[in-house]
Amino acid sequence: MTVVNGNHCTIRTSCTDCPLHALEGFRPFTPDQLSFISHFKVGEFTANAGATILVEGAHSAHLFTVLEGWGFRHKVLDDGRRQILNYVLPGSLVGLQGSLLGEMQHSVEALTPMTLCVFERDRIDELFRNHPALAYDVTWIAAREERILDEHLLSIGRRSALERSAYLLAALAERSRVTGQSKTKNGDPVHLPITQVHVADTLGLSVVHTNKTLRKLADRNLIRWLDRGCEVRNVTTLAEVAGWELPEEFGRPFL
Repeated sequence: MTVVNGNHCTIRTSCTDCPLHALEGFRPFTPDQLSFISHFKVGEFTANAGATILVEGAHSAHLFTVLEGWGFRHKVLDDGRRQILNYVLPGSLVGLQGSLLGEMQHSVEALTPMTLCVFERDRIDELFRNHPALAYDVTWIAAREERILDEHLLSIGRRSALERSAYLLAALAERSRVTGQSKTKNGDPVHLPITQVHVADTLGLSVVHTNKTLRKLADRNLIRWLDRGCEVRNVTTLAEVAGWELPEEFGRPFL
């Protein structure tokens, strides 16, 4: 039996019945691809909110696809300052960097309770040798991650505090909707399970500056802060404030 972070992994959701297949944002597998993925998957790993999935500098024998929940990638300086690099939602591939480069260059933490599909790192070569379409999908996922990081770098480097806050909340709300984490219709408020500390650590702002900036967005009725998260009330206008165009993504791949 596969063990991850001291926990035994069992398969509770078959790849055939994967809930991500039902979402229009994800593309279906061919029968041959589904057969390989079913054998590639060795179990499922659950993590509580706040749990560490992968640690910077660690060598992991596994890589993961997020099945349920939210997490985030981050790095921490010696003095404890944290930079959140990106957020992972259902369909996100976690641990690919460690699989290809030998060790992780960042850590991954669960933001909410999470379920992740577990794959053996040693079989990634087989995927590239025998399943070129899936190998292309992995490359596509890596390229998409690079595009998201490009946008984050633009925010930190050139957008104002108001613009970068609007971009982050709009982008996360859109990702939440596409990945099925937001059970709402288009135009309905979207709940994000993040705090103002998460926003500050993502945007490179102080908590005080972040609070003042987010209050401006709340005063415009674009967002509302709750006890446990943020309610995004107008994604389109947030995107306009950020000068960001909402992406049109359909049929995105996942493993």
